Amino acid sequence: MPDGSAPRIWTTQRPRRRAVLGGLLGAGALSLTGCTGLQSQARVREWNLFGGGDGARLQQIHQQYVAEHPDVRFEAHTLAWGPPFYTKLAMSAAGGRAPEIATLHLSRLKGFSPTTMLDPIPLDLLNEAGISESDFLPEIWQRCHVDGVLYAVPLDQHPFVLYYNTEICEKAGLLAADGRLKPVTGVPAFLEMLQAVKETTGKFAASVETTNPWRMWWTLYGQLEGKFLDESGQHLALDDDKALEALSLMAKLAADGLTPRSANYPALVAQFSNGEAGLSFNGEWEVTTYQTAKLPFSMAPFPVLYDVPKFAGDAHTFVLPHQANRNRADTKATVEYIAWMLKHSTEWAVGGHIPAYQPVVTSQEYVSLKPQAEYRSVAPNVFYDPDAWFSGSGAQLQNEAGAAFSGVFSGQTTPQAALAQFKAATQKLLDTPSPV
Repeated sequence: MPDGSAPRIWTTQRPRRRAVLGGLLGAGALSLTGCTGLQSQARVREWNLFGGGDGARLQQIHQQYVAEHPDVRFEAHTLAWGPPFYTKLAMSAAGGRAPEIATLHLSRLKGFSPTTMLDPIPLDLLNEAGISESDFLPEIWQRCHVDGVLYAVPLDQHPFVLYYNTEICEKAGLLAADGRLKPVTGVPAFLEMLQAVKETTGKFAASVETTNPWRMWWTLYGQLEGKFLDESGQHLALDDDKALEALSLMAKLAADGLTPRSANYPALVAQFSNGEAGLSFNGEWEVTTYQTAKLPFSMAPFPVLYDVPKFAGDAHTFVLPHQANRNRADTKATVEYIAWMLKHSTEWAVGGHIPAYQPVVTSQEYVSLKPQAEYRSVAPNVFYDPDAWFSGSGAQLQNEAGAAFSGVFSGQTTPQAALAQFKAATQKLLDTPSPV
């Protein structure tokens, strides 16, 4: 039995179905409830979906939290990312026997049936913990509400950004006097920049995930101010002309040899790492990968090519999965954990994510992080996936986009055919009732 004098952090990868449904969060040695002296302590069981560098960083942060909170029984459990995580979370919430807290992508909040699967965030406890609405950007704070009720507290935002190899870009004449990439606006200037990089590398200008270019297309479509669903959220309202404009630009990038015709995610990372591409279009979470490889690089917002600054992205939030008999003391400790994580989110930002908690964003500690703070200006303009049960990070809409749009890069599909395929797949999803 673990020593009852101090809390423990438990990390499990795949809890058994019985453990999920029963809210046991593991079995045998993972259960702390039978240990002497722990029954009277507040309990905080946390489910998250962070692997890789994010997962390792979260464990380090949790170790600090545990050291500072000996009065809390804290258990952290990492589940498989994507559909497996959301399926297990939904099962536990549907039974009312979920963990005290979980991670949820903000893009999936409304599609997760929050009024039945989540418990509201107690504003009184949040305020007591020193967190209020004024600590967040209005755009992200409002998205955390459903029908006027707060169901999530944002930890970060992770937008689509531009990585650039400083040595290659310097040779291409693209760096300003301060060593930063000269900003470009509009499609012609963007293409000129890419052409200069391609001539320098002798291979590609930029690496991008062509096998699932949802984030690339969604960024361009957002900058064109394209709509996706009508106001009811029940009907497709895609603007064909704007959708085709974005797809046509993607096709041109590949046809001109500025990007690969076919590259999956590992190839996207490898092409930038080995210098085949001097630029990379991706989420900001690979910063640690490139720092570890000692790559000469920095980061910047993705260029504004069309009408407005929009950048595909998402946010990790804290939610309270539904419990049939939520304990006030446990909930208070859980909300205090949320507040502690927000106030310590500079450490989380080292991995690339932009903190949602504005006192951290404006702190000198965060502003001095390079290159992590170089793209913080995009935070008010992060462009979330459409609000639908099949949408959001790791959801089916992104998969359908990959199936339809990958052929635009490879040259096997015209933009018109790709759009028709995507619209048909999206309509089928709209016609399918939500499983939750």
